[in-house]
Amino acid sequence: MATIEIAAAVILDDENRLLLVRKQGSGVFIQPGGKIEPGETPEAALRRELAEEIAVTLQAEAVEPLGLFEAPAAHEPGALLRAHLFAVRLDREPTARAEIAEIVWADPEDPGAVPMAPLTADHVLPLARRLRCPPAAALL
Repeated sequence: MATIEIAAAVILDDENRLLLVRKQGSGVFIQPGGKIEPGETPEAALRRELAEEIAVTLQAEAVEPLGLFEAPAAHEPGALLRAHLFAVRLDREPTARAEIAEIVWADPEDPGAVPMAPLTADHVLPLARRLRCPPAAALL
């Protein structure tokens, strides 16, 4: 079984919604990110991919490693995905670029009928639920 190593972002907005993207020609939503090039660190790959896919440049303090996760690859049948996931804070609204056809913000607690890749459904949604910011009232 082929293994594909990627870096991907877990991005929550101020309403604790999770950013998901859909590539052109795909029917499932995934995290923004992509394959790690030879000699590239996972964080460098993440920064490159986010600039290409959603037109954002990340500050050093905007990235926090969450760990390495495995799931069946959504776009390459029979392949295993090894994903370096990072919590990412954005300072502006993302814009779909390159191969990204659509951006959605989904509620991790109730994502509705958004079709998701195995990595997203099995690992990212539970992570996003744990990363949720407390309600503003709880901070008072």
